[in-house]
Amino acid sequence: SDVRWCSDGLELSCDNGEKVRVAFALDCCDREIMSWVATTKGIDAALVGDLMIQAVENRFGPDGKPPKTIEWLTDNGSCYTAAETRSFAKQLGLKPVTTPVTSPQSNGMAESFVKTLKRDYAKLAERPDSQTVMAQLPKWFDDYNSYHPHSALGYVPPKLFRGKRAAN
Repeated sequence: SDVRWCSDGLELSCDNGEKVRVAFALDCCDREIMSWVATTKGIDAALVGDLMIQAVENRFGPDGKPPKTIEWLTDNGSCYTAAETRSFAKQLGLKPVTTPVTSPQSNGMAESFVKTLKRDYAKLAERPDSQTVMAQLPKWFDDYNSYHPHSALGYVPPKLFRGKRAAN
């Protein structure tokens, strides 16, 4: 854990035509979604900054900083490649790393989570409007972290995996 984190964004469509855009930070080892942001507008550098702060605080406390630099793997979206985002990441102890432009699949864990969220949560949920979708997001992320089994983790959810590692 806390060696490489990845981030990506996705768009969820509502029945009334509204869109909810979500970005998340995922630990590539334990698969926990450490933080997420959502909006009905676009994901910008400021929201990515909020996302990074939340991830660092969730792992290391409100005044904490990683004991060693953590890779921050993203695609080449403008919200991730913005100079202010890259500079802020470094201040937080994150090392920005982007996937090759022609190879978004290099961020496979993030892409896999996007598919999981859409397939196992959004597709099964009522999505009449953005307000309803945004109200459901906390439960989806908590469920994913607390109950969703992962083959790479021995078919246990991220929180249980982290708990077992901390105990050893």
